[in-house]
Amino acid sequence: MRDELAQVGARLRIVRRSRGWTLDELASRAGMSASTLSRLESGKRQASLELLLPLTRQLGIRVDDLISVDASDPRIHRPVIRRDGLVIAPLAPESSPVHTYKITYPPVAVLPELRVHDGYEWIYVLAGRLRLRLGDQDLTLTRGEAAEFDTRTPHAISAAGGKPAQVISIFNDDGVRMHTHAPEPQDP
Repeated sequence: MRDELAQVGARLRIVRRSRGWTLDELASRAGMSASTLSRLESGKRQASLELLLPLTRQLGIRVDDLISVDASDPRIHRPVIRRDGLVIAPLAPESSPVHTYKITYPPVAVLPELRVHDGYEWIYVLAGRLRLRLGDQDLTLTRGEAAEFDTRTPHAISAAGGKPAQVISIFNDDGVRMHTHAPEPQDP
């Protein structure tokens, strides 16, 4: 906690300067002396709620905005999913609002059946050639090309040619369930 408070003054200075205010202007608006604000910003005066509340009100920020939160490890540690010959590597935390995956499609002799499901998908080809059958369209995407589509349109995706295709895919919640979870057994 002490390290977090040590950075409050520097953050306060950054916000003040981003507003284009001088020490005198902010101090006057917050009802304190410019020397008190200067000592606070330079770390020579300890931050207290009594000092910070009038300053944050004037700056239009929260006290929390001045206190750093230790960043957790940003790396993604989720297992790779192997399903129907695909290799699906999660690129975002499970709790992320954006569901991003690196998917490797193996070469296949026959295009998979067209499927329809709720959802929306965006794909970007990293390597190889990707065949996208979307409704009546039969498209081949190459490295650097992207596509986005409503998955309620009948579609199928596979590698085109004899080599795997690697893509980055972004799904909404329905698309994630369809691509990363095993199908549920059908009732007889």
